[in-house]
Amino acid sequence: MKNELHAGGKYWMRYLLPALFFYVLFMAYPLLDSLKLSFYSGTTAGKRVFVGFNNFITLFTDPEKSARYWGALGHTCIFFVIHMLVQNTLGILFAVLLTDKTMRRKNFYRTIIFLPTTLAILVTGYLWKLILNPVWSGPVLEKIGLGLLAQPWLGSEKTALPIVALVSCWQWVGIPTMMFTAALQNIPEELIESCYVEGAGNWVIFRKIKVPIIMPVIGMIAILTFVNNFNAFDVVFAMENVNGAPSYSTDLLGTLFYRVGIAGQHPVGIPDAGLGAAIATITFIILCIGVIPTLVKTQTKEE
Repeated sequence: MKNELHAGGKYWMRYLLPALFFYVLFMAYPLLDSLKLSFYSGTTAGKRVFVGFNNFITLFTDPEKSARYWGALGHTCIFFVIHMLVQNTLGILFAVLLTDKTMRRKNFYRTIIFLPTTLAILVTGYLWKLILNPVWSGPVLEKIGLGLLAQPWLGSEKTALPIVALVSCWQWVGIPTMMFTAALQNIPEELIESCYVEGAGNWVIFRKIKVPIIMPVIGMIAILTFVNNFNAFDVVFAMENVNGAPSYSTDLLGTLFYRVGIAGQHPVGIPDAGLGAAIATITFIILCIGVIPTLVKTQTKEE
């Protein structure tokens, strides 16, 4: 028996090695190289010079760079909170409705909710940019009596970031909806029926029965939202620009990293790979601090 198990282990290892190879090549090695790069200075094409923690010190002590970093970090946190409150709340609400036996045309609504996720963000971002432009949408809104909505939403520092976040929520709400729907459908029907027999209402069943059962899925969706939003870049690039217009009010960690480490800051335009890697390293640490406790708390089964 032991020999058979040992042989079986070697058999399965053959299938794991290709996946492990590509993971190390495209995930682990770039991550470790990025961590190493944060301790060096120099352009992407020039010679690297070891500077220790100087990139991190510069990032937090240089007045201009520090202001840009803390601004981008604050905007990213707001961006994440909006997604948690709007996208994931709507996702679980839609999932509850889609798993209701009395609801009709479920497939149609599933398609409508999930359809935006299949579209390219550059396309949807550009279309929403046109829709939110009062020059384009103003006359139409005036005709239907909604002229008050014809505002420069993307041109105001107070409204630009929430509007970009809401557009992102609109596009990606289908993913948590489908995950919540699958989780709710896996709850035994006998359990729900027994709760109704005991006199429990829909809200009590949802709060006391359904939510605890799907908590691992809730935790996983929260983690995915956290990671995706702290790496967000494309939606700001599509609707504003890499400078986080207007006046850096939509600047996220992703756009800041792109400007510093890849494209180079205006007006010189020479990328600082070491400083960009320092931004990426700090983002990685923030993700670990947020992800690991959430993963342990929501995915660990109580004995």
